[in-house]
Amino acid sequence: MIPARLLLRAGSWSGAAVDRLALDYEARFLRRKRLVTAGGLDLLVDLPEAVSLNTGDALETEDGRRVEIAAAPEPLLQITGPDLVRLAWHIGNRHTPCQIEAGRLLIRRDHVLADMLARLGATLAEIEAPFSPEGGAYGHGRTFGHDHGPGPGAGHTHDHSHDHGHGHAH
Repeated sequence: MIPARLLLRAGSWSGAAVDRLALDYEARFLRRKRLVTAGGLDLLVDLPEAVSLNTGDALETEDGRRVEIAAAPEPLLQITGPDLVRLAWHIGNRHTPCQIEAGRLLIRRDHVLADMLARLGATLAEIEAPFSPEGGAYGHGRTFGHDHGPGPGAGHTHDHSHDHGHGHAH
């Protein structure tokens, strides 16, 4: 097992990667994990903190080899329709990771959200594709739960007895 302790972000490295790791959205969030590359290289990823890996990033092994990261195809729901902005608002209101593209939105398959979106007039298709949703509003790679991140309102708590406009009560 070869240790990989250095993450090189897409665009910050050049040259050829010796191998490739295709990981789905969940698997691309890691700190320490054993992974096997497409070419059979046995890696021990051991990063200083949990990070979200993106397509085009690379892990560098202790001996200087670079392994490129790619988003693996996974089961998604493709959303189209005449009012994508409104549909995106409803998806975001449920704190659901969403990939925003010209003419379509992509989310991981979810029958409850599919039903809601269909009722809102969306056209839905089940597809298999790489998933790279938008990151957090404050520059973080992922959105999590209900933390509002740094800035105004950060660190606040919610009185769990009321609904505060997110479409769900706390």
